[in-house]
Amino acid sequence: MSLSTLPLSYCTNVHPGESISEVVHGLTEYTIPAQNQLGQKIAAGLWLPASVIQEIQGSPGQFDRLNQTLIDGDLVCYTLNTFPYGNFHSERVKENVYIPDWSTPQRLEYTVGCAKVLSRLMPEGVEGSLSTVPLGFKGLSHDAAFLANCIDQLLNVAAELDEIHDDTGRVLRLAIEPEPLCVLETTPETILFFKQLYEVAASRNQLDIAKRHLGVCYDVCHQAVEFEDVAKSIRDLVEAEIRINKVHITCAIRLESPGNRPEARAQLAEFVEPRYLHQTFARTSNGTTSIVDLTKEFCENPSEEFSSADEWRVHFHVPVNEESIGELQTTRDDLKRAIQTIADLEYAPHLEVETYTWNVLPSQKNIGVVDGLVQELSATHQLLAET
Repeated sequence: MSLSTLPLSYCTNVHPGESISEVVHGLTEYTIPAQNQLGQKIAAGLWLPASVIQEIQGSPGQFDRLNQTLIDGDLVCYTLNTFPYGNFHSERVKENVYIPDWSTPQRLEYTVGCAKVLSRLMPEGVEGSLSTVPLGFKGLSHDAAFLANCIDQLLNVAAELDEIHDDTGRVLRLAIEPEPLCVLETTPETILFFKQLYEVAASRNQLDIAKRHLGVCYDVCHQAVEFEDVAKSIRDLVEAEIRINKVHITCAIRLESPGNRPEARAQLAEFVEPRYLHQTFARTSNGTTSIVDLTKEFCENPSEEFSSADEWRVHFHVPVNEESIGELQTTRDDLKRAIQTIADLEYAPHLEVETYTWNVLPSQKNIGVVDGLVQELSATHQLLAET
């Protein structure tokens, strides 16, 4: 029982990367300087969108260019973020980040392409992981066959990953990432889906490869935003025989007693921005309630249900070294509990810091991306050491 001893990863989706040139620029301008400044080896958790995978497939020399950049920078890569398929830095991403969903052949083809690239990048003797969308977004339309099609596609990708293992000896694991207001959102929903997945896999004699290659990416702030008990959530997943292949070390925004704190709501309004979706939840006497996205109007004039809530939580990834930001708090205590629980597992999931919002943080966060990454990674190293 221990935490992963691999170099701590940070996800490069914080940087634009629609081409190999942009990916290489992100590594040389941010990742390598962050490692040098930190003074400890880190891993590049690469985000390679479909355009980059197509570029590599069309020109083998582009893979060599990427691989050589990692070698020259003394960087290791054992995990990919295959969640965003397209441009994660467009003017408006929002719900588009969940497209294509897992019922489509495009999602399968893209993920297999990423897996083949990762199998060539990762070090010998190390397993690889690929985080991915939680099937789709609840706010988008899905037909009656949606879940069945997702299961088909996921079993297909498990078979592809098993074939890569047979061909290369490399073990690659898909990590489905539950997220607020998505098809897989809460821990109970995730457990129910995997039960259905396993039943279909067993009927097709694919249960072994399904359990070997399919699991979850546990993004701590996602379940914290849902007001879940993260320690119980992790234990419940393990009890259901769902492997946690990757942990996203993340923090979200908390706002206590929102109805009585207009100054804090005014500061929260500064986090409203047009690119990413910021699902917002409130804990009330009747349970939890939510809105799809944070708006300035909501912060200024929340409904009675939200105004009377004892706490709000907002899906806005904030630096994991922060206990509070001005008038606002963060879910860092949940992060500490999650890491403590992960340390008790019989295996060691990959660990990755994933604060992708540096470019949209409010202006009062006057800190360079490299300095911010170093502060996050340093604080996370300390937290892991304490655990």
